[in-house]
Amino acid sequence: EFLREGNALEDNLNPSRIIVGDLNQKAKEFGELLKSVSLNEPDLMYMNSTEAESVKLFSNSFLAMRVSFFNELDSFALSKSLNTKKIIEGVCKDNRIGNLYNNPSFGYGGYCLPKDTKQLLSDFKDIPQSIIGSIIESNKIRKDFISNHIIKKNIESVGFYRLIMKSGSDNFRSSAVEGIIKRLKNEDVNVYIYEPNFKDKYFLGIPIGKDLKDFKNNSDIVLANRLTKEI
Repeated sequence: EFLREGNALEDNLNPSRIIVGDLNQKAKEFGELLKSVSLNEPDLMYMNSTEAESVKLFSNSFLAMRVSFFNELDSFALSKSLNTKKIIEGVCKDNRIGNLYNNPSFGYGGYCLPKDTKQLLSDFKDIPQSIIGSIIESNKIRKDFISNHIIKKNIESVGFYRLIMKSGSDNFRSSAVEGIIKRLKNEDVNVYIYEPNFKDKYFLGIPIGKDLKDFKNNSDIVLANRLTKEI
């Protein structure tokens, strides 16, 4: 667990912490074995299995909440013609906030964050809460906002640069950009996709382009979830 997309090997060798979900002697031997092959000196913690699972679910939900917070900051800035980057830089100069997980995006996606936030919300059951449910709702609202922001510009064709979650990743699973594509397609906007690593010819019924020049020529506006010299 706790492995980032595109950095799994590095995170495996340099874990932020090692948490073992058991308290018996075998668990302690296992924990020490994991620590002995780490290249750093991670904290080693033991707890019961439900507590260990809770660490994972609350950690990922907190990261999803942080993504959602900065996405809503960006939605606010876009709506009022403000400079998102300057606002984020000013906010993150506060050491209590820090300069991590603060890049506006189409929303959090991939395999872990959507799954774990929904799992945690389900685990709350009858326990009073509002934050966890709001994280999931905020992610949906962000995709609606981005889609509507584009539709209001009366743009005929929208190009999506890459389907994979981010640089260094090859993961197409539940990428946040998929939600934007579906929304625009439902509004009869012409959608073009450039993804040279996608094996199939179509994604959601949309042809996959492999030629970057053609992709640019066909797109009135390009949406991307990374900075690259290609675009």
